[in-house]
Amino acid sequence: MTWWSAIPILGKVVEQTLSVIDKSIEDKDKANELKIALTESLDKADKAEYMAIVNAQRDVLVAEISGESWLQRNWRPLLMMICIVIVANNYIIYPYLSFFTEKTVVLELPPDLWALMKIGVGGYIASRGGEKITKIWKGGI
Repeated sequence: MTWWSAIPILGKVVEQTLSVIDKSIEDKDKANELKIALTESLDKADKAEYMAIVNAQRDVLVAEISGESWLQRNWRPLLMMICIVIVANNYIIYPYLSFFTEKTVVLELPPDLWALMKIGVGGYIASRGGEKITKIWKGGI
């Protein structure tokens, strides 16, 4: 398993790229050469820079999680839960209740809050990818 395939987003992008190469290049030898060149290039990429970012994010999260205040430890999960409640209300609860009454309310999700939710989910995915990469590098697949 390669280091980049353990990162959910990057692994999927590379898989799709390799698939596009297979579909768009008729000469299979050329397609294989291109795929090998791409994967070798990714294998030679600087993992230290990526790991420095992952470690910095980890340090921030560890400081928050080990903080003395309950709010300091839990503000991120609370914010994500609020966003999830708003999304669930708008796309599950509101459509269902609107069949029975007109007194239902759609909670507006401002674009900035939506962006924050995407960043929060993306941060979770990146941190899980970082954990998987660390396990792979340490030999504990």
